[in-house]
Amino acid sequence: MLNFLTMFPRYAVGLRKFLQQPLTPAECRRRIEHHLRERDEYFLRLVERRVFAHAGSPYFKLLNHFGIGFEDIAKMVRRHGVEPTLERLYDEGVYVTYQEFKGRQPIIRRGLEFRVKPKDFDNPLLAKHYEARTGGSRSVGTRVVIDFDLLSHEAAYYHLFLTAFDLAVRPLALWFPVPPGSTGIKTVLRYAKLGKAVERWFSQNKFVPRLDSWKYFLFSSYAVYSSRIGGLPLPVPEYVPLAEASQVALWLAAKKMEGKPAVLYTYVSSGIRVCLAARELGLDISGSLLRLAGEPYTPAKARVVSEAGCKAACEYSMAEIGCIGILCANPSAPDDVHVTTDKLAVIQRDRPVGSNGRSIPALCYTTLLPSTSKIMLNVESGDYGVLGERRCGCLVGEIGFSQHLHSIRSYDKLTSEGMTFGGSDLISLVEDILPARFGGHPTDYQLVEEEEAGLSKVSLIVGPRVGPVDEKEIVSTLLTLLRSYPGLKMMAEQWRDGRTLRVVRREPYATGVAKVLPLHILKNG
Repeated sequence: MLNFLTMFPRYAVGLRKFLQQPLTPAECRRRIEHHLRERDEYFLRLVERRVFAHAGSPYFKLLNHFGIGFEDIAKMVRRHGVEPTLERLYDEGVYVTYQEFKGRQPIIRRGLEFRVKPKDFDNPLLAKHYEARTGGSRSVGTRVVIDFDLLSHEAAYYHLFLTAFDLAVRPLALWFPVPPGSTGIKTVLRYAKLGKAVERWFSQNKFVPRLDSWKYFLFSSYAVYSSRIGGLPLPVPEYVPLAEASQVALWLAAKKMEGKPAVLYTYVSSGIRVCLAARELGLDISGSLLRLAGEPYTPAKARVVSEAGCKAACEYSMAEIGCIGILCANPSAPDDVHVTTDKLAVIQRDRPVGSNGRSIPALCYTTLLPSTSKIMLNVESGDYGVLGERRCGCLVGEIGFSQHLHSIRSYDKLTSEGMTFGGSDLISLVEDILPARFGGHPTDYQLVEEEEAGLSKVSLIVGPRVGPVDEKEIVSTLLTLLRSYPGLKMMAEQWRDGRTLRVVRREPYATGVAKVLPLHILKNG
């Protein structure tokens, strides 16, 4: 409560200033070009002021343990650049896995072991304006502190997107949950910073005060209703559950009939649901552009969008650090993005997955901007993909973003309907609770993410040894259990509304060495 009482006045003043000073196109370009030129210095400043100046930083403990000082890093950066320096640091042992970053595992390196909490990675010098939470589900969900300076910087990315895709005058809507989910409120504020109105905000959850989320409701309500004073009102969220995707499809069809095909920004699975609903109802939403996020955008999903006559562009982000990849207007793959190298650095390191000897090129991120809510220094994201340099000829590339990333998949988490959960979170459900309630053994149950007609489905595999079971009861039990876990309630509601979870009777999938894992996390497509 004390934290809220001190934060809200700062938020109210900061929001008013944020909305009253929109960014011009020239300012957007100037901001990005400046950070691209000065990225080495921004990195060194961040390491010096936010790592070495804070003895409690997990990164300081790692660097100190391996005898690496600030001057050592500065010499490496000035001689070799940021990315080669980060690769050397990683190989020395200076990195953090995704599970460690989430506080789920202690950090263990050669001769060093210590426990961490998610807040240990908070930016110690951040101007905190308000808080939201990630769409993930590990533990109680990760607290995300939002700074208006970061939103302003990412608004410049939105300007590039609108310009590169020639969308400046197209009507715009989004279909994202209201807070405590952070994506929706951040999206409308970024567009507001450009003076671009969002016409409709469809939300998969209800915009009502609740005992467990009244602070988020107050922050969002203040933003929505105080914006009317400034002349660019933010949209009032409208409840549209996943099962009623037709409502969003009807809005897109109406815009098409008016001769103004619209832009819809939403999760990948939600966008696919809209396309399928339009096909079922015979609605013409052709010419619409879907700006998709939150899940892998596979070729199968791309086909569903294409069959609806729409175009799609997929972005890549993490709630803790914001936008990682800007949509490419000339993509080489459905999910091709430009890495935002002005605000972060990316390296890849081979990481073994499972017990079959397979390894993947894990993505590791390092933040460069002083306004990110979390400090990252070689933090593994739980994802992998194809990373490389390419001249694509689109506006985003011309400004200096030449590093591309595509075919992005997760190796440490399952993702569906914009919700994610980690392997360790639900192991107890699969190995202990379900066998105790329905019979069988831990290796008789397994969670798998699959794709059906372009739509992600989470399957609970139940082996034949379990015997006859009531499949509806198992689904109901699992969703009830998820709702009882702190931080998993929103995920359970999304899966229930979207009928995402289903039971499949078969032998669980095995690895190449015949080991049955609780989560089948390597996905095809």
